[in-house]
Amino acid sequence: MTTQPGSEQGSHGGGTSKRGFASMDAAKQREIASKGGRAAHAQGSAHEFTPEEASRAGRRAHESGNAHEFNSEEARAAGRKGGQSSRRNRAEQQQATSSGGTEPHPQKAP
Repeated sequence: MTTQPGSEQGSHGGGTSKRGFASMDAAKQREIASKGGRAAHAQGSAHEFTPEEASRAGRRAHESGNAHEFNSEEARAAGRKGGQSSRRNRAEQQQATSSGGTEPHPQKAP
């Protein structure tokens, strides 16, 4: 195996690299992925699951054993988080509508 300049163990040696998406911290990865998702939705090329597709995917995950099973505390926390987000979004939308804004979901500054 030949080593490439600047890498410890070549392209497949399992060494650590200071380059690439996988070497970034989780926050930076999430930021980049989020930008890509927003761009895909804006362009109209993002896939959005229909209820039937989502149901099929969930069923397959459960059958293969790859689905996450929530315990009661996790389920309560997820429900609480969803409710808080829903209330926040509704309040922002009402505020934008009452102040004459035309954009229902204000974009956050990068």
